[in-house]
Amino acid sequence: MRIHCRVAAIALCLGLFLLLYFLGGNGADEPPLKEVEKKDEQFPPSRVAKQSRGEPQRDDRANRKEPRIPSRGASVSAKLRQKSELGRSKVTRAEDVMHLAVVACGNRLEETLTMVKSALLFSIKKIKFHIFAEEDLTEQFEKGLSQWPRPLTSKFQYSLYPITFSVGNAEEWKRLFKPCAAQRLFLPVILKDVDSLLYVDTDVLFLRPMDDIWKFLKAFNSTQLAAMAPEHEIPKIGWYSRFARHPFYGVTGVNSGVMLMNLTRIRSTLFKNSMIAGGLSWEDLLHPLYQKYKNHITWGDQDLLNIIFHYNPECLYTFPCQWNYRPDHCMYGSNCKGAEEEGVSILHGNRGVYHDDKQPAFKVIYDAIRDYPFGENLFQSLFYPLQTKFLDTVNTLCGRIPQVFLKQIEKTMKAVFEQKVIRHARAPHRQRR
Repeated sequence: MRIHCRVAAIALCLGLFLLLYFLGGNGADEPPLKEVEKKDEQFPPSRVAKQSRGEPQRDDRANRKEPRIPSRGASVSAKLRQKSELGRSKVTRAEDVMHLAVVACGNRLEETLTMVKSALLFSIKKIKFHIFAEEDLTEQFEKGLSQWPRPLTSKFQYSLYPITFSVGNAEEWKRLFKPCAAQRLFLPVILKDVDSLLYVDTDVLFLRPMDDIWKFLKAFNSTQLAAMAPEHEIPKIGWYSRFARHPFYGVTGVNSGVMLMNLTRIRSTLFKNSMIAGGLSWEDLLHPLYQKYKNHITWGDQDLLNIIFHYNPECLYTFPCQWNYRPDHCMYGSNCKGAEEEGVSILHGNRGVYHDDKQPAFKVIYDAIRDYPFGENLFQSLFYPLQTKFLDTVNTLCGRIPQVFLKQIEKTMKAVFEQKVIRHARAPHRQRR
């Protein structure tokens, strides 16, 4: 009996021991949740900071495993992202470059270089110049542009092109109005890789950034593909409204000395005309249009443009007269309200006024920009001499309204000063703080 009691006691003790063993082991495998929270709270601040920045930890097994798993899909997607970012950067760079075209023949070298200089002095974005010139001027342009200082040359690129006409008689086109002026009509045909372009005559001067007129491209509606200013503001003294023997745009016609173009739209549009019922492309329209009206036009290519937009008025955007300010706006009395309010934005010295004494107000501005030494203070070396010399013109027809000529250029120079001097002065100040 005693032996049976001992065996039962031993079995009971063994059962209790096994039960405690299993209970203790399971408890050790699953520590209480509160203890985990306490351990997390004990992480050093520096380690927590690394976690928040996404830096890998040495004891994080998941982070250790990630580099060991090759993923071709991830590599492909990364390459696609790089390509898309590269594509976006190319688009951005393309949008950051403005295109400006000019045609120079004969003795227009100095005038053209002065125009280019005025565009570069004030513009913000980089400019690509498309210079169409006679063969004997090409080398002179290269020499003149290469002599400008490095900070300026980094702001632009240029390409030189020969004078070419894709349809009709080249010599006839070349002699139309002024030498080579008709070349502008063929820009959409020649510059096939250029989307938008500003064309200016050689006798144009920028008195504010070219960027500002470039913005008019965004103001175009869905049918507009070019922009010009009216030839005149008052019909009774306008040339087209009094003397034209051919159709022209609007009431007073338009002046083509400053012409903003969306070349892509021009190339893809069929233009209405008086010759055939259907529309004609730009290139197919030019020669037959000239043949029909060549005995009735006075101002050559400008007249042809007026005829085109007479039949296609929905295609033209007109910008205010201060963007193409000519002697006609002041020699018969001031008749450009926009210039009176805002000042001249682009000065167009047609009639040869930069090179004679008929309108000294125009000549003073041309001489000041031509003679300005690159790198010198704009106020001291350009504006103050210009302001002083302008006083000698106040008794002339155009010089009697000096604020029209000086308001915008003074405003532009202040903006350039703030950009170049004040912002540069603030940067070191921030660094010291």
